[in-house]
Amino acid sequence: MPQHIQLRLPLEDVAHDENIRQQAARALKITTNKITAVQCLRRSIDARGKQIYIQLQLAVFIEEEFVDSFAFTPRLQSVHNQPEVIIAGAGPAGLFAAIRLIENGIRPILIERGKDVRSRRRDLAAMNKQGFVHPDSNYCFGEGGAGTYSDGKLYTRSSKRGNILRCLQWFHYFGADSSILYEAHPHIGTNKLPGIITNIRQKIEECGGVVLFNSSLTDLKLNDGKLTAVIINHSQVIKANRLILATGHSAHNIFTLLDKKNILITSKPFALGVRIEHPQALIDQAQYHCAPKTSRNALLPPASYSLVSQEKGRGVFSFCMCPGGIIAPAATEEGALVVNGWSPSKRDNPYANSGMVVTVDEKDFAAAGFTGALAGLHFQQSVEQKAWQYGGGQLKAPAQRVSDFVRKITSSTLPDCSYLPGVTSTKVHEILPNSVYESLAAGFVTFGKKIKGFFSDQGLVVATESRTSSPVRIPRDKNSLQHPQVKGLYPCAEGAGYAGGIISAAMDGELVADAIVQEIKKTS
Repeated sequence: MPQHIQLRLPLEDVAHDENIRQQAARALKITTNKITAVQCLRRSIDARGKQIYIQLQLAVFIEEEFVDSFAFTPRLQSVHNQPEVIIAGAGPAGLFAAIRLIENGIRPILIERGKDVRSRRRDLAAMNKQGFVHPDSNYCFGEGGAGTYSDGKLYTRSSKRGNILRCLQWFHYFGADSSILYEAHPHIGTNKLPGIITNIRQKIEECGGVVLFNSSLTDLKLNDGKLTAVIINHSQVIKANRLILATGHSAHNIFTLLDKKNILITSKPFALGVRIEHPQALIDQAQYHCAPKTSRNALLPPASYSLVSQEKGRGVFSFCMCPGGIIAPAATEEGALVVNGWSPSKRDNPYANSGMVVTVDEKDFAAAGFTGALAGLHFQQSVEQKAWQYGGGQLKAPAQRVSDFVRKITSSTLPDCSYLPGVTSTKVHEILPNSVYESLAAGFVTFGKKIKGFFSDQGLVVATESRTSSPVRIPRDKNSLQHPQVKGLYPCAEGAGYAGGIISAAMDGELVADAIVQEIKKTS
């Protein structure tokens, strides 16, 4: 068995594998020739002081054969003639649920309202260049879901919800770099995710699963509280007694459908705010303590940050921080303006952006005149529609320098910005509810004390970041994971309020698939 050790080394000492081997030998008080292999199990950066360190967890093999700690053997099989389960949504939850079902000898039938990855790219280009929103093919809808074209961060705090390592191993199996297995903050990159998602879908089809694109779930057929069929595109009927509902946090049509059919859903708090963008060099210099006007060490990745503060009785926090990233349009309907962020695998764009948000709840919804199960959704839509109006249409985003945002001044000029449809200088503070604005403004001042230059004219506020999570929760039984009113309906992942991000959604997809497997075993 290998020896597991932890090392905390200066940055320069991890530049070469041989250096790490020597440091491991020194820590174990042996000579390097006794070490047959060293495998990194965990790697993180400690940049809290002026000296930057790399923290490593290592498996050191001493005079023994190397055994990969991340070895992974898939259990895929043919399911061409096996029992079927319908999955609505081909995002990470839907795809990982499908893989899990295949592992257990069940045939998944995925229905996806959007297009495949390649066709989807053309619609994203139209969004960025022409300001045109395709309601079924955009940054939220299509093969791979919102995660495919929104960065590919693979870290989560939901460690108790499932097997994080297994999800990472699957991504590696389908083409992600091996570094995701040991980096503290694994990241694939928007440029690489489409190919990986395509590989997952092709494997599902190869095993006998079915993936139907341009297939929107438009109705459910029920009999005595049991699911009997699903309706696709208003006319195609597919018999089904089990449906995994993994349609994502932006599937407004599903929320409306369930509400109209008197299937219980509830309004849920979510986070609302803006995207904030700075030059990446500014963040690097602040986080890595670089000398003025000097670049970060080439051994270091573009710097990130995680910020949180209590302001005006509310928590203000950074969300989906994208070093070396781009702000992208994330609207799913005409007349609404939503932004999100993503980074390519190298994170080599000149800007750093992050969501800066505040949690809003039923009290905020009611103050704006919205009540009932869809109160959060209608509140969310009202802010997005206002942002569209202030931007001037065609996905132009309302923008303001950070310092002007705090002072409630329209910026006379705006710095360069990564948002391709373009930005409009306007009073962003008027778009947000006043309580949200006040907390954000105070938060920016606080964060400026933590990161030099954060609160300055170099920062740009872009509205609006409003799709942080679902504004609706679809309840499910804690044991069976089925909806309490509809047998065979399995609410899943972000759209149902049970996940937040690629990995947590993937784990929830596996969790629901496992529940279905157990249910089938009981009834067979």
